[in-house]
Amino acid sequence: MTVTAHDDHAVITGLGVASPSGLGAVDHWASTLAGRTAIGPITRFDASGYPVRLAGEVPGFVPRDHLPGRLLPQTDHLTRLALAAADWAIADSALAPAPEESLGYGVVTANSAGGFAFGENELRKLWSTGPHKVSAYQSFAWFYAVNTGQISIRNGLRGPSGVLVSGEAGGLDAIGQARRVLRKGAAGVLTGGFESALNSWGVTAQLAGPRVSRGGDPETAYRPFAADASGHVIGEGGAILVMERESRARERGSAPHYGRVAGYAATLDPAPGSGRPPTLRRAAELALADAGLAPGDIDVVFADAAGSPDLDAAEAAAIAALFGPGGVPVTAPKAMTGRLSAGGAAVDVATCLLAMRDGLIPPTADIGPDPLYQLDLVTGRPRPARLRNALILARGDGGFNSALVLAGPCPNPTDPEDEETRA
Repeated sequence: MTVTAHDDHAVITGLGVASPSGLGAVDHWASTLAGRTAIGPITRFDASGYPVRLAGEVPGFVPRDHLPGRLLPQTDHLTRLALAAADWAIADSALAPAPEESLGYGVVTANSAGGFAFGENELRKLWSTGPHKVSAYQSFAWFYAVNTGQISIRNGLRGPSGVLVSGEAGGLDAIGQARRVLRKGAAGVLTGGFESALNSWGVTAQLAGPRVSRGGDPETAYRPFAADASGHVIGEGGAILVMERESRARERGSAPHYGRVAGYAATLDPAPGSGRPPTLRRAAELALADAGLAPGDIDVVFADAAGSPDLDAAEAAAIAALFGPGGVPVTAPKAMTGRLSAGGAAVDVATCLLAMRDGLIPPTADIGPDPLYQLDLVTGRPRPARLRNALILARGDGGFNSALVLAGPCPNPTDPEDEETRA
């Protein structure tokens, strides 16, 4: 039987993570399993005059240790993180397309703010010294599509590419779009999301919203699903994944892989005041239908975990309605890093794949969940579990809802070593 691109599974063969929890998937996973809070005082600029002084900052990133010097003048901190993570993901997957294959590999990322720090610095030059001091790289370094462009150029990936802008939902939307690109015939796509706006202008912009926590204690400022939840802590970082058609990955010897994208869906909430309910549950139902799975097939839910009582209640109600009260383990490791906007859901996907690999559900820090939410929230320490299928939820400001279903690796029907997996 001939396998078409549409029927071929979309599998993830490489991971690259740059998060407040660590540089690289190994450090990120170790910190997550340990339940270490990566939230702390803002150090990127003087935040003493701001009502918010905590954030999740990526630690120990020295650009010159990861990137050639020629790239530094033309890139924002955001793009440097994304480029490094893309390098790690490619190395993890051992992906090395020949020049004649470059049109078969694309880049689809998510971002919302672009290079905020780069733009702020150039605006400061404009007003203090005049237009002749503004960098020519300002023409693109600030743009939210810059990560896609720079990753594509650096790695010679000339296939179908794009960028998604839907806030915290963006990481899942980018992966969903990458799967569409594969189904149309591409061999592989680098995908995921990144965000970094921890500068004076970027934080000011984020404070325009009402849901940023003003708490001063890193251990308690962001407590999703807790009775005393008071908003979220902002953060930076993200993840890049190498996604390929399974047949192509096996042809080049990349097996076994981390897992596959089994289902995806997105919805938009009705306008405020319409009286109609939010549509997060509908997004989850559509993603399950796309995967051909029932709620009982899901072994863990990675929650959006907004940290605001109204949004937490709405998400908990959607999960309980779909799975029953306490019907499925729920986790939100982002409680330890802050919400990373477009990078947050991409990190959740990477974390989920590592959880499926090791059979461990990571904790939601050490939070005492409000029993009114009726959630089986994993807290304190990792929970051993067989994770065959997982559901990841994400919501962006403006009513964006996205849901992604991940499944474990498929056995290779031609490989005798996979006989036990098939059994």
